[in-house]
Amino acid sequence: MASLFEKISEELKVALKDKDEIKVSTLRFLISKINNSKIDKGRDLTDEEVISEVEKDAKRHKESIEAFEKGGRDELASKEKKELEILSSYLPEQMTREEVEKIISDVINELGAVSLVDMGKVMSVVMGKIKGKTDGALVSEVVKEKLSRVA
Repeated sequence: MASLFEKISEELKVALKDKDEIKVSTLRFLISKINNSKIDKGRDLTDEEVISEVEKDAKRHKESIEAFEKGGRDELASKEKKELEILSSYLPEQMTREEVEKIISDVINELGAVSLVDMGKVMSVVMGKIKGKTDGALVSEVVKEKLSRVA
């Protein structure tokens, strides 16, 4: 079975043939980031590590979209959204808020967490269970809400 990096490389070749400029530039940038990470580590990356690089790039795009929308730069926000959509296709399917809330409730009960002081412990366990399947900011928000209600 081909690695995620090989899949991304193959899709870059297809995008080049199709003259899909946005996909080509997005994938080239991503491959560059992955290659830099390979050099830093001195070895090929696992699929999990490649996903981590895709997540970092996706997060950067989300932040750019927010900034461009605040600044009224809709054309740039639109381009970033298209690039984010391309990157998202390489990420695991994201969990719904309801799924995240259930896992967090289970962990809070499991750990006997009672206040925001326990947030670090709860976050650590939750992120270990759902890494890559949802946004850390969402997890943080839900944990805060739930621990505020417990107290």
